[in-house]
Amino acid sequence: MVGEREISLRPARREDVPVIVAMLADDHLGRGRERVEDPLPESYYVAFDAMAAASPIQIMVAETRSGRVVGCLQLAVLPGLSSQGASRGVIEDVRVAADCRSRGIGELLVRWALAEARQQGCRLVELFTHNSRVDAQRFYARLGFAPSHVGMTIRFE
Repeated sequence: MVGEREISLRPARREDVPVIVAMLADDHLGRGRERVEDPLPESYYVAFDAMAAASPIQIMVAETRSGRVVGCLQLAVLPGLSSQGASRGVIEDVRVAADCRSRGIGELLVRWALAEARQQGCRLVELFTHNSRVDAQRFYARLGFAPSHVGMTIRFE
């Protein structure tokens, strides 16, 4: 497990985008979806800038003492009418560098997101994980998440 002094969390910066995209691409789903090349396609930076400008969205990274980014996640706080007008937190894109997994970094990130969502008045937090990511599903269940919905997707190319 990581000690609190070994890993710190901070808001992502534009220069973190290549490392974040590399982590997003580092699995069987991401390899077919992401384009990790040098330089990165500008679309990643346009998306980062739009998310950074949107106040309900936070992208956090986990960073080692030496300055290496080894994890990330995105938290969006969305107002809603259901559940008596409750806001909800949505956690997405939780990733940890392959050589740093099983050391508590993902848990540190998710626990931060849960606390942040609660502080911002969310009454529930949701996340979606692909049905093929069985290890991720076990990880989220261990943190208290329970299966609740059927997710459906349409991709536009």
